[in-house]
Amino acid sequence: MANPNLMILYVANAPVSRAFYAELLKREPLEETESFAMFALDSGLLLGLWARDKVQPPVTITGSSTELVFSVGTDDEVETAHHDWAARGLTIAQAPVLMDFGYTFVALDPDGHRLRMFAASTQGAQQ
Repeated sequence: MANPNLMILYVANAPVSRAFYAELLKREPLEETESFAMFALDSGLLLGLWARDKVQPPVTITGSSTELVFSVGTDDEVETAHHDWAARGLTIAQAPVLMDFGYTFVALDPDGHRLRMFAASTQGAQQ
């Protein structure tokens, strides 16, 4: 059976999004064209950025209908990432907060895609 290994975000401007994610992920794309860039992540997931005006069939929904989630080990790492991303100018949609699954915050990329950072809560896992 096929195993999903690529997530694609539809973007307004592929070069702008490519630069944003290269800086955020601290890596260059594995491959890219004028309308597409693909990053290989340490988890094995591939992240694609595709210019939405080039997608076939055409897309009708973009933005925050999904989340790209970054998992870290501790609450302190969540705080450090929050300070780093805010200093880089990312819009913070949700300040760091303890939720039932862990300590988390949400930022937005240039197209409004939600980027969630979280550290799993041992309390939440026991409830």
